[in-house]
Amino acid sequence: MAVKRKFISTRLLKQGMKIDQSIVDGTGRSLIEKGAYLDDFHIEYLQGKGVGGVYIQEGEPDADELELQLPQYTRELIEKSRVEDRTKVTLTESVRKRVNEGIQYLYNNTDSENFSEATNNVANELMKTIADNDAVAVDIGMLKVSDEYTFKHSVDVATMSMIIGKKHGLSNQEIHDLGVSGLLHDVGKSRIPNEVLNKAGRLTDEEFALMKQHTLFGFEILKKRNEFSEAIMLGVLQHHEKINGKGYPVGSSADKIHPFAKIISVADIYDALVTERPYKNAFPKGEAIEMIMAMTGELDYDAMKSFLSSVILYSVDSIIQLSNGEKAKVVENNPENCLRPKVVGLSSGKLYDLANDISCASLIIQ
Repeated sequence: MAVKRKFISTRLLKQGMKIDQSIVDGTGRSLIEKGAYLDDFHIEYLQGKGVGGVYIQEGEPDADELELQLPQYTRELIEKSRVEDRTKVTLTESVRKRVNEGIQYLYNNTDSENFSEATNNVANELMKTIADNDAVAVDIGMLKVSDEYTFKHSVDVATMSMIIGKKHGLSNQEIHDLGVSGLLHDVGKSRIPNEVLNKAGRLTDEEFALMKQHTLFGFEILKKRNEFSEAIMLGVLQHHEKINGKGYPVGSSADKIHPFAKIISVADIYDALVTERPYKNAFPKGEAIEMIMAMTGELDYDAMKSFLSSVILYSVDSIIQLSNGEKAKVVENNPENCLRPKVVGLSSGKLYDLANDISCASLIIQ
């Protein structure tokens, strides 16, 4: 929202309004500075002096406006404190187009002779992108390949899983196969009727039972082709299993769940949380991360840890809102805690080290 200047009668002034002019006495001494937030004392003074009205500011300045107004000291602090993000996965427009076409083909042609070749082609595109960028992190807000949820979700999950796998120290072949498993983790949903798959309301018990079979359907689609490794198929079959044994389709215990499935599970849940669907609103990214962190009884700890150190929520140079009401610019991310970057307040010119400065302990990004 841009700032608007409005003239208002002093009778209508309220505490907390921001004055957009200076009030001076007969000697030119400033009594109320422009930009001050009015309190009861200010309002009583203005009314007592017979001031008919004053200009106030309505709304908050946009981030661009704030940056244009930054004093030199704040600009220098931002420049001095700024540390480039770890290299992120970046899909060029041509890669985005090829990946989108490839994933749509896969989910619409599960019986095609070219199915496994097409899957490998999409995984190769993602592998090449990761290698070309030497990427070690991912910002899924930058990955969008399609407006259709199933296709976007599959690419998001595959890409995040591959980055997590890289963090895990998997070989290139394992990362590739993990990407294939991530791309196909929901392929069994191609056998679920659209009226169930895209239902806006709550699923009935029967519909939910059918939906849960998508992991088995996906496993069957891959197994009958006899072209995919056991690791790829288990990633598809088990990505809804939980380490506490309360997942599906069979309630496997932690030691029976394949590492691919443990990784895909984390990426799958996070992407589902931050994506809007007909039956739910998207959660803010920070809130979704906190929800993932609370699932230590359900998700593999090592997979979760690798995910948390691989995802970038607030890119360097992005503008965020702090819980103290101040807008701030992100100047450095913290690989050990993606929720707590270093930021510089655009109004105060203060450096907030959200992860390491105890005085910032109560501050959160809203």
